[in-house]
Amino acid sequence: MDLERSPLARPFPDIPQIDGVTLRIARARYKAWDRCDLTYVELCPGTAVAGVFTRSACASSEVDLGREQARLGRARALIVNAGNSNAFTGYRGREAVEQIMAQVASALDCDPSEVFVSSTGVIGVPLPKDKAQAGIEAALIAAPCGWEDAASAIGTTDTFTKGASASAMLAENRVELAGFIKGSGMIAPDMATMLGYVFTDAAVDPAFLQEMLSKANEATFSCITVDGDTSTSDTVLLFATGKAGNPALSSWDDDGADAFYAALLGICRELAHLVVRDGEGAQKFIEIAVTGAADAASARHVGLAIANSPLVKTAIAGGDANWGRVVMAVGKAGEPADRDRLSIGFGGTWAAKDGQPLADYDEAPVAKHLEGQDIRIDVDLGVGDGRATVWTCDLTHGYISINADYRS
Repeated sequence: MDLERSPLARPFPDIPQIDGVTLRIARARYKAWDRCDLTYVELCPGTAVAGVFTRSACASSEVDLGREQARLGRARALIVNAGNSNAFTGYRGREAVEQIMAQVASALDCDPSEVFVSSTGVIGVPLPKDKAQAGIEAALIAAPCGWEDAASAIGTTDTFTKGASASAMLAENRVELAGFIKGSGMIAPDMATMLGYVFTDAAVDPAFLQEMLSKANEATFSCITVDGDTSTSDTVLLFATGKAGNPALSSWDDDGADAFYAALLGICRELAHLVVRDGEGAQKFIEIAVTGAADAASARHVGLAIANSPLVKTAIAGGDANWGRVVMAVGKAGEPADRDRLSIGFGGTWAAKDGQPLADYDEAPVAKHLEGQDIRIDVDLGVGDGRATVWTCDLTHGYISINADYRS
C-alpha cells in the first residue's frame, strides 16, 4: 500500500549519538515488501529501563512480557518487528517472543529478561519463528545505522519517520536524550498509543526513571488520539545507559532532576505530536485546550471527548466552525459541566461565552483560522480550576481509504 506523505509531516531531525546505544536494522520479510522491517538496538551493560504499556485486555505477548521485564529495571537489547503485531496469537505468539529473547540473550551473554521485544502490524497472525530467527541473525551482524533508518524500519502505515532529541545539564554533566516512534492509526490514549522508544546517556535509578516516564506519559502520549482505537501493542520504553557519568538521579531533590524531566517531557511531547501529524488521512493538526474543569483529569476527559468526536473532526476537515458540535461533545463526556457557564473559541476568537453565542460574533477570523493546518479549540467549562491540553487530527476520506485496504 503506497501512501502519500502527510501534509503535516516534519523533517527528521539531526539526532546525536547516545553513548551506550547501537542501532541496527535487517529484513525479516514479515510482509511482502522490499524494505527493512526489524530494528535491533544493543544497549550497554547496566542500562536502566522504564516502560508504560497498553491497558488493552487483548494485549500481545510482547506487552505481557514487557511489563514483567520493566519491573526488573535492566535492559541489554530492544527488538522491534514491523508488519505483524503478534497479538491474539495464543501460545504460538508467546513462543515466538521467547525465541527472540533467548536468541539475542545468547548472543549478548545476558539474561533473556533484559531483551525487550515489540511487534506492530496485523492482529491475529502468529509471528513466523523462522523469519524472526533469520531477521535476528541478520541484525546481529549488520553494520550500525542511524536514527532515521531505525525509525523507518518500524513503520507500518506511517508516511514519514518520526524522531526527536533534547539535552539537559545535570550539575557539571550534559546529558543527551533521543527517541523515535511509530504510529498513524489505531491511536487513542489508554497509556501510550503507539510504539515509542527514548534513550539517554544519563544515569538514573530504575524506580525514579519509571516515575518520570509515567508522569511524562500522562501529559503527552496519553493526551493524543487519532481515531479513538487503542492498540493491543502500545508500548513506550525509556532506556538510560548511564554513560554520561553523572551521579545517578534517584529523587526529585537531586541536582538536575527537574532539568532532566523537562527534557524528557519535551521529547515525549514532540514524539506524541508527530504521531498525530501522521494520523491516517490527516490534513489538520488540532490542539484542544480545556480550562475551568473540576480538576485536571476531568479536563482531559472532556478534551478527549471532543477530540474523538467524528462530528467535530469532520467539521474541522471541512473548515466548518460548527461550535455546536463541541457543545455536544462536552455534554456527552460525563464530566461536571455547566451549560450556562460554557465558553467555546477557535484560534483565539470566542464564538460563545457563558452558555450562549456572542452577540458580536464574527465568524470570518474563525473561518480563516480553519483554513490553516494548525487548529486550536478553546473550551472553558467555568466550574473549577482544572485544565488539560489534548491533541488530535481531522477525519477525512483518506482515513477510510487506508483502513479499508489495510490487509490488502
